[in-house]
Amino acid sequence: MKSMKKTIKLFSPKFNSKEIIAATKALKSSQWASGAGTGKVLEFEKKFKKYVGSGECVAVNSGTAALHLAINVLDIRDKEVLVPALTFISTVHSIVYNGGKPIFVDVMPETLCIDPIDMEKKISSKTKAVIPVHFGGIPCDMNKIHNICKKNNLYCVTDAAHACGAQYSNKKIGTEAEMVCFSYHPVKNLAMPKGGAVTINGKNKLQIKNKLNSLRWCGINNRKNSFYDVTSLGYNYYMDEISAAIGLEQLKKINILNNTRKKIAKRYNSEIKSMEKMPFDNNSSYHLYWIRVKNRNQFIKKMFVQRIEVGTHYKAAHKMSYYKSKIKLPVSEKISNEIVTLPMHPNLTDDNLDFIIKSVNSFL
Repeated sequence: MKSMKKTIKLFSPKFNSKEIIAATKALKSSQWASGAGTGKVLEFEKKFKKYVGSGECVAVNSGTAALHLAINVLDIRDKEVLVPALTFISTVHSIVYNGGKPIFVDVMPETLCIDPIDMEKKISSKTKAVIPVHFGGIPCDMNKIHNICKKNNLYCVTDAAHACGAQYSNKKIGTEAEMVCFSYHPVKNLAMPKGGAVTINGKNKLQIKNKLNSLRWCGINNRKNSFYDVTSLGYNYYMDEISAAIGLEQLKKINILNNTRKKIAKRYNSEIKSMEKMPFDNNSSYHLYWIRVKNRNQFIKKMFVQRIEVGTHYKAAHKMSYYKSKIKLPVSEKISNEIVTLPMHPNLTDDNLDFIIKSVNSFL
């Protein structure tokens, strides 16, 4: 089989002159950043809030920052927080940043989202919250999770880094918990050079918004012109104007971009021979698409020879050196040794997909 002349990227942002013009205007304005969240940042917050249907929205500079600040609001010091082991490490770090203890939960083999049965087993008298992750863009079973949280008086903060534009119960992801954390990294569904956000829902939304606004800007509060007070320990996490300008253009086309991802996922799901692969779910945003491969190292080498980039998202967090634990999570451990992520982005052509699918099937 002949390899492609040009490498097929695992991830690739789709943009055009609109993003370039928007970024250029932001650069020429000389107003590149404002900790107070004015200008394009404020505009992005309003439009993203409207897009997902949330009560409020606070923009920050990364998905990691969004998780850090959202968990900070809960005051989890010396408390336990349930988190799936199969996630990007920032989900887990956000607990430790805030003085809490991560308790690793297994995932469901069909979706790789947190397993509500194992989650309920891990609840103790010290448990304060849970962070479900909408893995790959497929929404968690929030009905089951909310029932467990309500029964045990737990907070729920969702990690929607993969799920911008996904839906649950006919609503956009972003409304399914009191706080929902998004990431706008260049490889994400809504791409920015750097960005993240926390959407906020419920009766305390304004109080939480004000706290997050202060936390993202060094704890600054009560600003009047050049005078202000610092009321708490905060961080330098605000979103910049250039990223927000690009994000506003990306937001206009997010549904189109996600529909392209769904078409790619549908082809992968129907044409790849493996029985162990990501299901097709019309509610998913398909940030990534995964399959499971027994001879993974050999498979990856063959794919790279064909100039097809693939990834391994993720190694189970409880097996990382920093979090090394003796806890047994059979599903997460098995999958983290077998998972391969295939190219998934709106720049893929039909010829690219034909070649990827043919290559995958020949190497399985």
